[in-house]
Amino acid sequence: MKLLYGTANQAKFNFMKDILKDMEIELISLKDLNIDLPAIDESGNNPLENAKIKALTYYKAAGMPVFSCDSGLYIEGMDDSKQHGVHVRRVGGKVLNDEEMISYYADLALQAGGEATAQYRNAIALVLDERACYTYDGEDIGSVKFLIASVAHEKRVPGFPLDSLSKELRSGKYYLDIRSERAGSDSSMAAGFRRFFQRAVRNLLMPIK
Repeated sequence: MKLLYGTANQAKFNFMKDILKDMEIELISLKDLNIDLPAIDESGNNPLENAKIKALTYYKAAGMPVFSCDSGLYIEGMDDSKQHGVHVRRVGGKVLNDEEMISYYADLALQAGGEATAQYRNAIALVLDERACYTYDGEDIGSVKFLIASVAHEKRVPGFPLDSLSKELRSGKYYLDIRSERAGSDSSMAAGFRRFFQRAVRNLLMPIK
């Protein structure tokens, strides 16, 4: 089964390709398509809304099965009105690059006393055809809780800048020192995404909630 992953982030594409590597899915990237891609208006209020907007837009443009994901960052103790949620890269109307993100969130952690407890809440939308759109934002595809540090690790993972600030909650060690994989790609989250695709490709009669 050929499946388009609606993302321009190569690191995210590689991450998902690794998760699905032993399933009967041939993952296609946007750069593999010789078409004009539309601009995406990520105006949703939460990860699920944005994932669905992206998936439906890319499906209309590409005319093939497509899925998109979206994430929101939520920091414990922060007022709801100040949570960045789906606007992880957007601050004051500006889209931050990787280094700007590291600097910004390191400063947030410093203001919180040196470290802040956080979690990524993820969502996915899969459009198979005109009648089948599956969406999901269950806890099993979210990240474990982790620490955002005020001092960045020297290593960088392009496309995932906050990996340089992410520490394991239990040990307080940087994820980049514990394992070589992307911080946040814990086995439980990967298993959650796999279960989603296993259910979806079996063509369940009812959309996944």
